[in-house]
Amino acid sequence: MALTGRTALLAALGSLPVGMFAPSWAGILAVNAPLSLAILCDYALAAPVKSLRFTRSGDTSVRLGESAEVHITITNRAGRRLRARLRDAWEPSSWITGTEQSRSRHMLTIPAGERRRLTTVLRPTRRGERHAQRVTVRSFGPMGLAARQGNHEVPWAVRVLPPFTSRKHLPSRLARLRELDGRTSVLTRGEGTEFDSLRAYVPGDDTRSIDWRATARQSAVAVRTWRPERDRHILIVLDTGRTSAGRVGDVPRLDAAMDAALLLTALASRAGDRVDLLAYDRRIRAQVQGRSAGDVLPAMVNALAPLEPELVETDARGLSAATLKSAPRRSLVVLLTGLDAAAVEEGLLPVLPQLTRRHTVLVASVADPHIQEMSAARGTVDAVYEAAAGTQSQSQRRRTAEQLQRYGVTVVDATPDNLAPALADAYLALKAAGRL
Repeated sequence: MALTGRTALLAALGSLPVGMFAPSWAGILAVNAPLSLAILCDYALAAPVKSLRFTRSGDTSVRLGESAEVHITITNRAGRRLRARLRDAWEPSSWITGTEQSRSRHMLTIPAGERRRLTTVLRPTRRGERHAQRVTVRSFGPMGLAARQGNHEVPWAVRVLPPFTSRKHLPSRLARLRELDGRTSVLTRGEGTEFDSLRAYVPGDDTRSIDWRATARQSAVAVRTWRPERDRHILIVLDTGRTSAGRVGDVPRLDAAMDAALLLTALASRAGDRVDLLAYDRRIRAQVQGRSAGDVLPAMVNALAPLEPELVETDARGLSAATLKSAPRRSLVVLLTGLDAAAVEEGLLPVLPQLTRRHTVLVASVADPHIQEMSAARGTVDAVYEAAAGTQSQSQRRRTAEQLQRYGVTVVDATPDNLAPALADAYLALKAAGRL
């Protein structure tokens, strides 16, 4: 590898006895003038860095866990060939490993007046906005003895979206939705259902569904079929306070709650219901309102991307007021929060009657699978103590859930992998029972 500038000169003088020569530019030039002249000429022939022009293109968004490509086009406006090493610097969380980070370093040669395009591959490790920091170019002379170096600000941002891993559960829930919608032979009737069509009576049908007028006009007994009503309003409320920051497994509770919210949004919008989003701790952190069925999921994904937990206690009264303001008419309010006894008893329970009086309320919470493992532990003294602690924690969560159920609240308490499908099933059960 070629050495540059003063480093090359000092290496050339490395054989001199220590103390015999104190390195200085004047002394170096006097001792090795030919080498110094070569370095100066090489430096003078290196293409200037300041005259380079940069433009970016490529991906502006990517799901967490996937790769994004960002292109940078370099135009050499100088009259000399550019031989350079380029580093396209991004935030540390734009990479997974040091190996992938090395993809931001490029060697390039650009003749005078021409341009080249380079590609930087990003694989972000966190949600939110990942920003380009700067482009550093080191331009070498023809002999590689000296180089010019400079920085350029070439702004670009890539929004890292939630991964939405629970979308794999969507086909099975849509099949269940089609059953509720009267598209198959499984039909329901309840408070939230509407008349669909007539068909012939079969043994086992509810006699209350018999249409006597239609039966009088034909020789067979006719029954009415029903389907769940559409155009219901669903408000998903994300608690972004301190309890959402706790990590369960490899992800924060907030990320598991987001995944469940996205699956519910996709399912409910397909069912013809209107879905809104509210993220709150002590103020509104994100909000999606009034979007059409085709726009609501992309809008929600974008709103959730930069959202992070806040290390503050959630203001339950403020959350209740914001919920009532966002849902002035009867709605299904899905509150994704923790089931910690203290937070629920001191914060949520006092304001819960205001919500249940006007809305159907469903509370969903992320359970820690490690607690279940602790509860099943046996064999040693330490394992027995762990089992006792795990059982006590589970008992507290059950008591908290029972307190909420006394107010008519539906409670879903599941591990991160199971929360999204469990919440979707609870929504379908409410829809089938006509409680929306």
